Amino acid sequence: MFTDSWRNIAKGDIAPVYLISGPEMYFFDETEKRLKDAMPDAARSELTTFDLDETPVEALIEEADTFPFFCDRKLIIARNASFLKAADKGKEKVEHDLDRLMEWLAHPPDSAVVLFLAPYEKLDARKKVVKAFRKHAVCLDAEPLKTHDVETWVKQEAARLGSSVSDNAVRLLIETAGEDLVRLRSELEKLALYTGEGLEIGENAVSLLVAKTPEDDAFKLLDAYMQGDSARALQIYRDLLQNKEEPIRLNALLANQVRLMIQVNALKKKGYQQHQIAKQLKVHPYRVKLILENRKLADEARLLVTLSRLADADLRLKTVSGNRERVLELVLMQKVSGTK
Repeated sequence: MFTDSWRNIAKGDIAPVYLISGPEMYFFDETEKRLKDAMPDAARSELTTFDLDETPVEALIEEADTFPFFCDRKLIIARNASFLKAADKGKEKVEHDLDRLMEWLAHPPDSAVVLFLAPYEKLDARKKVVKAFRKHAVCLDAEPLKTHDVETWVKQEAARLGSSVSDNAVRLLIETAGEDLVRLRSELEKLALYTGEGLEIGENAVSLLVAKTPEDDAFKLLDAYMQGDSARALQIYRDLLQNKEEPIRLNALLANQVRLMIQVNALKKKGYQQHQIAKQLKVHPYRVKLILENRKLADEARLLVTLSRLADADLRLKTVSGNRERVLELVLMQKVSGTK
């Protein structure tokens, strides 16, 4: 759907109203960029941005209905269209005239292009205003890509940057940076610049340039521990300490990851699929994918024992003085079994 709309925008076939909703911010940024590229005069002199959490939609309508001075069509970006999702009663900052908006959507002016951005997991399909957007605007769903599609996207984006990327480098890049397309695009731009135009991006470049997050290392640390590889787990832990990571924070990251594993396993037993689990737990699908693929982490009894040990460690870390690094180190030296 985005591909078709972007193609039309590039050809100059631009609709008067667009609505993008969903959690994947890459599609928001890219659509805005493509509209600006296709409407350079408007981007320079007739571009207006509204935050609809701060400004009533009537102000946007008045701006759209005002004829542009410096070009044929003005461009308006309307961020945070929160009135399209289920209302949090008492939390609305601004009161919008939605009846007026629905009337306007039925007959938008030819002299403006308005891009509504609703970065929310789900819109309230029962609302009349949402139905009006579905009827009169180009509505695009910014859903995260499936893992296979992310791999394809990485290769296509590398080609767009004048580079290529090996299969192993693609997998390593996604393992390290995750499946957030905004971050992946940023990392690819850096890798393409480092490697050079026309040359292949390899694993070495990814290892050298793509920074790991503490969450990534925490997952690898827990993976080593659960597999009984205490030596590797301790090495990862000591590397993290050298990078100034605090034992209390690392312990919390490990505990959160164990809880997530327990929840993923429980939903899997109920028949949930990967994307359903991710949506239910409100986590990125790639984190769920890693857990489901690692069968050695699926033993619930061992996970519960590990969680109990981490809870005890958390208490000691917050109550004892002295060498706190040693507290979590002692946990990592213990073998994991089905009982304490």
